[in-house]
Amino acid sequence: MRSDARRNRDLILGAAVDLFIERGPAASMEEIARSAGLGVGTLYRHFPDRQSLLEEIAADSLRRLYDYAQARLDTAPSGWDAFVGIIEQCVALPLALTKAVSETPLDKPELDALAERSDALIAEAVTRAQKQGDLRRDLSPAQVADMLSVIVCRPGIRPGDPLITVFLDGLRLRPA
Repeated sequence: MRSDARRNRDLILGAAVDLFIERGPAASMEEIARSAGLGVGTLYRHFPDRQSLLEEIAADSLRRLYDYAQARLDTAPSGWDAFVGIIEQCVALPLALTKAVSETPLDKPELDALAERSDALIAEAVTRAQKQGDLRRDLSPAQVADMLSVIVCRPGIRPGDPLITVFLDGLRLRPA
């Protein structure tokens, strides 16, 4: 893809995420193009309809989560640190929008695979933290990932969200 086309695509995705978070699904394609500083024709050349735009936002979010989680697992000093870092990345991504998109019939089969790969990395971080004695062992990695999904895939999630603090406090295994 040419660099100007890549830049335009990135502008569209950024504007769309901002508008969907701010206004919900009511944001029009014309508003998205205007917010990106581009013509509506440019938007439609990249994304022929709203569904393809939403699916690309979801795929981009899951790719970012996967890449971050992989890097964090490779560099974090502990499984707990990797897990907390992954949660921070989840909060920074539009995962509520991603979850809503993934619950509709999809034209982009890549989304399911990306979600599964990301969930596997989250489970790996949980398993490491459990083995290192930092995370309670009475919950399976899949159960922790399911709870995490409920917490971070909701509208309005922000850094420092008290629900995340309570979630992490409830999972943290502290020496007696």
